[in-house]
Amino acid sequence: MRERAYFDWNATTPLRAEARDATGTALDFTGNASSVHAEGRAARALIEEARAQVATLTGAEPKNVTFTASATEANMLALTPHLEMGGCKEPRDRLFVSGVEHPSVLNGGRFAAAQVEKLPVAGTGIVDLDALRGAVAPSERPLVSVMLANNETGIIQPIREIADIVHASNGLLHVDAVQGAGRIDCDIEALGADLMSVSSHKLGGPQGAGALIRHSTEFGDIHIAKPLIKGGGQERGLRAGTENVAAIAGFGAACAAAASARQAEASRMAALRDQFEAALVKMTPNAVIFGRNAERLPNTSLFTVPGLKAETAVIAFDLNGIAVSSGSACSSGKVAASHVLTAMGVAPDLARGAVRVSLGWETTERDLEMLQNAWKRVVSSLLKGHAHAA
Repeated sequence: MRERAYFDWNATTPLRAEARDATGTALDFTGNASSVHAEGRAARALIEEARAQVATLTGAEPKNVTFTASATEANMLALTPHLEMGGCKEPRDRLFVSGVEHPSVLNGGRFAAAQVEKLPVAGTGIVDLDALRGAVAPSERPLVSVMLANNETGIIQPIREIADIVHASNGLLHVDAVQGAGRIDCDIEALGADLMSVSSHKLGGPQGAGALIRHSTEFGDIHIAKPLIKGGGQERGLRAGTENVAAIAGFGAACAAAASARQAEASRMAALRDQFEAALVKMTPNAVIFGRNAERLPNTSLFTVPGLKAETAVIAFDLNGIAVSSGSACSSGKVAASHVLTAMGVAPDLARGAVRVSLGWETTERDLEMLQNAWKRVVSSLLKGHAHAA
């Protein structure tokens, strides 16, 4: 089989060894975690251990971790008018989302379309804080949703500042931390977030598990009055349905492994990313690297050159043994300019050529060499007739 290199870690990651072991062990357990007999209690113990591991990674209390089947589901659970805190049962009036959010957030969750307002971002990809201040009114009860780090560009948002603005206006803040968890500090209290979504398969756990995390405040715990999935009393009544014990166990183990290795992995990935970008610019001086001067995830590079078409570039990379992406995996099959780059004011022709390279803890120097060699071939074949340096 032809040698291949994987550079689509933001779409999904390989299983960490710890997650594989925990998942495999859990598959041998028979009991339903809601049962009171010994087998059921054993399954319950696996879930609660994982809950504690997710809580540790995110600086939360275990009781505030609610398991879901995905981060998209966690976003849907969080984005509801029916959030209560401190005994206040009045629903949230408005939902504000940034223009660079994941589609599951841009769609507004369980808010009516007329209640959802999109916040602009600057050319840097950062939320316009002045626009946010002007949008949230203290007389209302707003919910604001801003991602910690963008899945396409890797740009990191100033969540602490955003949280202070939101809270000054009697609002609550939800943070989609899917891409940040396990790669950068993701402490819910330090960030000032009230609600946070995370995903198992983005940090080395199995697919099919996610979590919504709530923050306990001096005013009391946040309560979701109307769960998304109703029925049984699982997850303290917030998410009905028999838990996916094996995926949850793997999720927890991945969180524990990511927490212990995060700083070393981040430093190594950032060095490899910077090495790649330096080689990219040397090979193609007209290359554009989006967000290069902003604070970014250590593993993410989104780039293009004038005249490139992302859909053909991704296929060409694949034929050369390299797995990359043209943006969010959730938008695969859609031949259109990135909504993230559009929100940043990037010209449509340039935005349609954006290719995302995302690295991980298993990325090697050999992988990087293969990527660079593939780029030489791809850019030469796809940009015939356009000015470029190869």
